Amino acid sequence: MIARLRPLTTQWTFLVPVLAVVLLGLTWGRSLPGPFVVLVTLVLAGSVLAAVHHAEVIAHRVGEPFGSLVLAIAVTIIEVALIVTLMVDGGDKSATLARDTVFAAVMITCNGIVGLSLLVASLRHGTAVFNPEGTGAALATVATLATLSLVLPTFTTSKPGPEFSTVQLTFAALSSLILYGLFVTTQTVRHRDYFLPVSRQGDVITGDDHAGPPSARAAWISLTLLGLALIGVVGLAKGVSPTIESGVEAAGLHQAVVGVIIALLVLLPETIAAVRAARRDRVQTSLNLALGSAMASIGLTIPAVALASVWLSGPLVLGLSATHMLLLALTVVVSSLTVVPGRATPLQGGVHLVLFAAYLELALNP
Repeated sequence: MIARLRPLTTQWTFLVPVLAVVLLGLTWGRSLPGPFVVLVTLVLAGSVLAAVHHAEVIAHRVGEPFGSLVLAIAVTIIEVALIVTLMVDGGDKSATLARDTVFAAVMITCNGIVGLSLLVASLRHGTAVFNPEGTGAALATVATLATLSLVLPTFTTSKPGPEFSTVQLTFAALSSLILYGLFVTTQTVRHRDYFLPVSRQGDVITGDDHAGPPSARAAWISLTLLGLALIGVVGLAKGVSPTIESGVEAAGLHQAVVGVIIALLVLLPETIAAVRAARRDRVQTSLNLALGSAMASIGLTIPAVALASVWLSGPLVLGLSATHMLLLALTVVVSSLTVVPGRATPLQGGVHLVLFAAYLELALNP
């Protein structure tokens, strides 16, 4: 019986991404009645699980850290396309959309995904073990990108409000691209071993302990289906966003909650993949996913919105509020203390999750 069911569990990961794209084409730009919202939500959840499956197939084929990089960049590119589309359609109401989305991604990845991964790994294996050299380099890049793009605009004086001037925005965009390019080169070429999982004795794990890697044909099929699944995740999330907005408004919550919910949906594939890696005692893979996603979110979003601002007439507000700057600073300090030893206990995971809970609480009650 199990042998008969196994092909079905494989087939649905092929069918759901195609169904998601078809459903996206049928519902794009239309107001959805209640039953269709339920259907879209179910397909959205299936697309998330399918995306995780195909990302793991690709990661098994190409190995780490390339597998984590593929998923992080794929999600971020589609997320950036969604942000720019919403900015074009939203006018002045979307002035803070890029800032809110990027900051939400940073808090979700650096506290939510990191905290959950450390907690799962340490509870299951005693301590969570990772490479502090690679993780520290990733954290330093995230902190620099976040400060240059989201903190600095609050203190500049060339334009009123927390905005960059054209020259300043150009510098921030180029700096983001350069830093992200340098990091990817370091991660995949010059110091790839810094980003590979390590054993409890500190030895780098270059292989995996399960079945052999899939064929090149299977990996290309999974890459195609991963793209379709991620397009479905982001597009269907946008489709249900009016329902989410109505629910948030009816509940009397702050409008920024909508951005948090959408970001949580978009980053769900990476969250599941990171937790699965942590359960297998591959914490470095989990951290690669989390910090790589944060870095890609800033490094690709800021240049994209800088380019889009050429034809957008409304303001582009990137500077964080004092409350969010404090949360970002605390996240960087706590993350640094977590990374330095190369080992973490449930305490460190709990600290990051409390910081993430504080961010969510302030989003609900600013």
